Amino acid sequence: MIRVLFVCMGNICRSPMAEGIFRAQASRTGLLDVKDGIGTDSAGTTGYHRGLPPDPRAISLLQRSGIDISGQAARPVTVDDFNRFTYIVAMDRDNLHFLEKLASDKSITDPANALSRLSLMLSHSALPGPDEVPDPYYGNDTGFVRCQSLIETATQGLLDKILATHFQR
Repeated sequence: MIRVLFVCMGNICRSPMAEGIFRAQASRTGLLDVKDGIGTDSAGTTGYHRGLPPDPRAISLLQRSGIDISGQAARPVTVDDFNRFTYIVAMDRDNLHFLEKLASDKSITDPANALSRLSLMLSHSALPGPDEVPDPYYGNDTGFVRCQSLIETATQGLLDKILATHFQR
């Protein structure tokens, strides 16, 4: 199974949105959560919100697009995630740097490839623009709408890459 982990700081805004949007896109391929298909999760670089659902603004926004993320629960990223996930996608550089440091942990099964699993979310976008997904937490609904737009394009690019790399038929 190809597994994708989306990571932001608290795992209540950007990464749950990315997980939900990616799940919706991947479900259209028939490969989501099937044997030898595609799986996904999200996590945060901090444990401040452990066990909490996504931000209500993120839940509401995605519900309007037919995507339900209300059942997700925040969790911190772990070293074992490098053993479980094929792709680990950070929303911004701060979270990417945290993951790069974590990738040097001696308990990672394949440390030589740990760094190659990492990328920035917007590196998968075909559109020009910012290279980081801005954190909408302290802003208003407009920030969440912008995040959704950026994430939708990038997750589609990531899914296209995964399909071309791992599921050529």
